[in-house]
Order: sequence, then C-alpha cells, then structure tokens
Amino acid sequence: MNRHIKKISNGTIVGSMSVLVIAILAGCDDGATAQQPQQAPATTQEKNIVKEGATVTIEETKNKENNTSTYKIIDEVPSVSTRVILKDSEGKERILTQEEIDKLVKEEEAKVEAGTSNLTKPPEEVSQSGGMGLAGTMMASMAAGMVGAMLMNKLMNNNNYQQNRRTSYKSSSTYSRSQSSFSKARANNAAAKRAGGSSTKSSSTTRRSGFGSNKPATSTRSSSSRSSFGG
Repeated sequence: MNRHIKKISNGTIVGSMSVLVIAILAGCDDGATAQQPQQAPATTQEKNIVKEGATVTIEETKNKENNTSTYKIIDEVPSVSTRVILKDSEGKERILTQEEIDKLVKEEEAKVEAGTSNLTKPPEEVSQSGGMGLAGTMMASMAAGMVGAMLMNKLMNNNNYQQNRRTSYKSSSTYSRSQSSFSKARANNAAAKRAGGSSTKSSSTTRRSGFGSNKPATSTRSSSSRSSFGG
C-alpha cells in the first residue's frame, strides 16, 4: 500500500515540475517577443515609389548685368542610373560628378525641410527671385528620384512644387517629351513582364533634343517600375 502511495506521490511531483518548467519557458518566450522592436509598416505610397534613373541636361543662362545664373531642363530621357549634364552659358557641357550631385541634393533637402527652398515657394515668387537654381532645377526633374521616399512624398503633395516642376523645363514641349519617354519606358517594362521578359530593365533610345548638341543617338537602358515623379 505504501509502495503505491509513494509511486503516486513521485508521479505528482514530476508532473508538477513539468508544468512549472513549461510555464517558465512560455514566460521567457513572451518576454523575448515583447522585447523585439515593432517595425512600422511602410505606407502604400512609400511602397509605390521606385527610383528611376534619368539622364537630364540642364542649360545655364547667365545674366551679365548682375552676374546671376538661371537654369532650365533642355533634355531628359530614362537611363539605368542618374546622370546630370550641365551645359554652361558658353555652350560647354560636362557631366556632374556623384559628389557634386550628392552635395547639391543634400543642400536643397535641408532647404525643403526648413521651408526656404524655391521648390515649394509660389511660382511667381520663384520667377522674381531668378529661378530655382541648379539644385532646385535638378530636383524638379526626373533625376529627383534620387531623394528619399519621405521627402519625395512631401514634394509631390505640394502644389507649388508641381507648378515649379513644369516651369523648370525650357519649354512645354520639352516637358511633354520627357513625360512621354518615361511613360513609354514603363509601358515597355510592363509588356516585358507580361511576356516573361526582364523584370528590371528595358531598352530605350537616348536622344538629344534640338536644344542640345547634335550628337548621334546612343542606346541606353531605363530602369523599370513606376515612380511618383512620372506623373
């Protein structure tokens, strides 16, 4: 009789210890889960923003009276990576280095955050002040895809920016031609995806406009997907 009681007692102790161990382990798991930082889900708008490459040519016009410069986009086409070509007041062209681009973008981003950028000022005020400058003109182009999603959203939701962006092109036809070239590139990318082709790149032809030099057309490639700046 005592032997049976002893067996039951031992079994009860083992069972109780098992329950206790399980409870402790479960508590540890809950603690570890609670300590893990919760990542904020990306907004739908941020997910839809995909940076597109662009080769943009900007022309400088110098006012000899006050020695100031204004800048206008004279040509723009899709490309694999962003290139900014500056045509100075003497007609000479050079490609801005990545360091120059990064510096200009960083300076203009700070102005946007501070509310002092011509990008977000009323168009009339921008025109009276002599335009948006090189950095502002560059960020008004498709090359603005180089900025972060948060700043891009802020600009795209600003009506002044939308108006200033159009006037940053030398003519309405230059703006329309740019929009058309990017729309065609996206359509080609979409068609390639449906056909099982490359999902990341599609061919497009880079053509210099009549405003630029008369160099032969060169083949380049455009990056895929849709950017909020393509509208």
